[in-house]
Amino acid sequence: MASLAISFPNPPPSPNPSDSPTPTSNPPPNTSNSSPPRVIRLPSKKPKSTSQTTPPWAEKKLKVSVDYDGGERRISGEVAGIQKDKIPAKFRLRVDGRRSQRDWTVSEVAERVLKVEKPEEVDGVLNFWAGRFARRNFPLLIKEITNSGAIEHAIHVFRWMKNQTNYCARNDIYTMLIRLHARYNRTDQARGLFFEMQKWRCKLDGETYNALIHAHARSGQWKWALNIFDDMLRSAIPPSRTTYNNLINACASAGNWKKALEISKKMTENGIGPDLITHNTILSSLKKGNQFSKALSYFDLMKDQKVEYDRFTLSIVIHCLIKQGQFGKAVDLFNKMREIGSRNKPDVVIYTSIIHAYSICGEVNNCEKIFNLMISEGLKPNIYTYNTLLGAYASHGMHVEALNTFNLIKENKLKPDIVSYTSLLNAYGRSGQPEKSKEIFEKMKNYKIKPNKITYNALIDAYGSNGLLSDALHVLREMENDKIAPNVVSISTLLASCGRYNKTVNIEIVLKAAKERGIALNTIAYNSGIGSYLGFGEFEKAVGLYRMMRESGERPDSSTFNILINGAFNLGKFDEAVNFFEEMKGLEVPVTKEVYSSVICMYSKQGKISEAESIFDEMKESGCSPDVITYTAMIHAYNIDGKWERAWEIFEEMETDGIKPDPIACSSLMEALNGGKKPDLVLKLLDFMREKQIALNSNSTFEIISACSLLRDWKTACGLVEQLEPSSLSSFSVGTLNQLLLFLGKSGKIELMMKLLHMIMESSPNISFSTYSIILTNLLAVGKWRKYIEVLQWMEDGGMKIPLYMYRNVLSYAWRDNNMEYFHMIQQKISIWIQNKEKKTDPAC
Repeated sequence: MASLAISFPNPPPSPNPSDSPTPTSNPPPNTSNSSPPRVIRLPSKKPKSTSQTTPPWAEKKLKVSVDYDGGERRISGEVAGIQKDKIPAKFRLRVDGRRSQRDWTVSEVAERVLKVEKPEEVDGVLNFWAGRFARRNFPLLIKEITNSGAIEHAIHVFRWMKNQTNYCARNDIYTMLIRLHARYNRTDQARGLFFEMQKWRCKLDGETYNALIHAHARSGQWKWALNIFDDMLRSAIPPSRTTYNNLINACASAGNWKKALEISKKMTENGIGPDLITHNTILSSLKKGNQFSKALSYFDLMKDQKVEYDRFTLSIVIHCLIKQGQFGKAVDLFNKMREIGSRNKPDVVIYTSIIHAYSICGEVNNCEKIFNLMISEGLKPNIYTYNTLLGAYASHGMHVEALNTFNLIKENKLKPDIVSYTSLLNAYGRSGQPEKSKEIFEKMKNYKIKPNKITYNALIDAYGSNGLLSDALHVLREMENDKIAPNVVSISTLLASCGRYNKTVNIEIVLKAAKERGIALNTIAYNSGIGSYLGFGEFEKAVGLYRMMRESGERPDSSTFNILINGAFNLGKFDEAVNFFEEMKGLEVPVTKEVYSSVICMYSKQGKISEAESIFDEMKESGCSPDVITYTAMIHAYNIDGKWERAWEIFEEMETDGIKPDPIACSSLMEALNGGKKPDLVLKLLDFMREKQIALNSNSTFEIISACSLLRDWKTACGLVEQLEPSSLSSFSVGTLNQLLLFLGKSGKIELMMKLLHMIMESSPNISFSTYSIILTNLLAVGKWRKYIEVLQWMEDGGMKIPLYMYRNVLSYAWRDNNMEYFHMIQQKISIWIQNKEKKTDPAC
């Protein structure tokens, strides 16, 4: 228990003996001629000033330097300290007249100490400093060193100080050193300084306890922080708001959000109100404890109580919104921060969070836009920002953009870390270049960056997803040789690779390898194995693996049953698919949108429309909102049943619910409308798609052409063809393209038909015989026989065998126009064709 120091006022000065009577003498008689005795009064005592002014030698004076060549202005603080002319007289003789003694300021000494490469050589600098004889310079020097963050230099300077004869232990020196050790998570050393200052009989105060609690808070040692807090209370030192904030931060660092809220409540009960730092620390503890909904509720409570929040608060809220999948709200909050007049402009952390949000949504273009917007705002991206953008590109296999981003890291004088290399490796793997992934892997090791499990799993996926299973297994063994144990993600990756390339034998090998290594499969791994078996028709083995999953105690999820239901139905096992759906409900596994959509599609393909409608109604009653996939499944069901009116109603319901239709939903509805002889509604739906900027796919284009053909609307059809791009034709089927060519030919749009043919040839060099046949028929129909012969030549150049009737069909046209050159050329080709035919049929040949 620390003793309470009570200070008494100094005794009054004793009066002058000549002016006051001695205790033994009698007072003189009061005569008229004698003067009255002198009254002695105590001098008035002036109250001490509460504001402690900093002496001039301890003030930090600003020093401004301008680099005109580099266009930079540097502002630094300089502390003079007690210099040569102000040191105590008993030490001045040791300084005067000696050239070795330098009259440096405290800032100059700190700068020279920090320039020493080896911290143990700082004594040589300090021993030449004249100001070392003034002990009041010591805390100023320690403050300058600790502010720079050079912990090793600070330790050696402190050790040198303690060896000086004029050194006196001070609380502020120890407190600064404890805070410095906290920055480097050296909790044991901070505790050692705390015990050492007690040996030097330093009186502990609130600042010292706060610094030690902060040191344990940074390292997540919340129990130690609470013990120190209890010791502080036993020492009769009242805790401050900073103390409670450090305690809450200690619990937040360890993710113990419940204890953080408990301390916050105790803080309020003790009459200390929370400030913004308290609120932000509690929000941080909820975020680290994955209590994202509670964090958002706490933020709403802050707004209700009109607590002024800052940028750090909003960065936590945006992070929680993204984790909750509320991407729209996160972007709206981000846009509000960017509005003119906003006090909390987004920083690099918030920009990085928004890039990550768009990356999760698969909107890579928006990721790039946000990144460019951040640069235009004058913010400098850090390594986390670059890695987030790299990850967005890698998830879509955009290796060129990923490589450019990786090079940007180096150009901006940042060092790529293991996340950067792993993302670039993953980008090459997803783009089908496993050899490039291996190059990045080797380059990373050459730069002394040790791969981790995520890196190895990305390389396994790069080989496995491209069918190189032997190489993937070799990476697995290499991973073990590097003493990195494979985990369930490695096994899941290999199982998924087996399924992609129909390697049923390798599934057993991978499962055996997992068992030998003691790797317990999780739900994701089982789902990969079940999906792989079902992918190449091994229904019994898939069911066996599912039963093994149940026996191991691993609980199946909605993805498991979705794989089983889809796989069973695709293999023609309708009853088994229904049984899996019933088993899923029996196990009380939440039925997701994907499962409902699969079941609806399954019933619709079986012609059981009433069952599909029943599942659709059950889905809405359960509170599971249908998405575009579910609505598309219902439209497809009504299309099969020939009920175009119900399909149209479902489409309108989807739009009313605020769900944007996709090209598949629109093409399904167009097919239903054409089947119901409603081509006018197809063109109405086309206008809707243009208004909503919904792209056309091959099926919708085919349905629109069919509707135009029924309505004889050549203008709309021709306009549609003219808007097509060669790159978009690769997604069209041969039948759709042939239908387009036939339609254009019959409508007399020969030039447009030939333009479309050139686009087809540009997008794909392999043109089918049926396509050429449609072109030739339409060319002869309008009398363009010369173009007909040119197309025949294209067919010959492409190595295509031309039947005899195609030559004979054009022969009469050349004769009619009296063009003997073409006539003789065609006759020659006919003769060659007949001779070749006779050679093949002649037994002698």
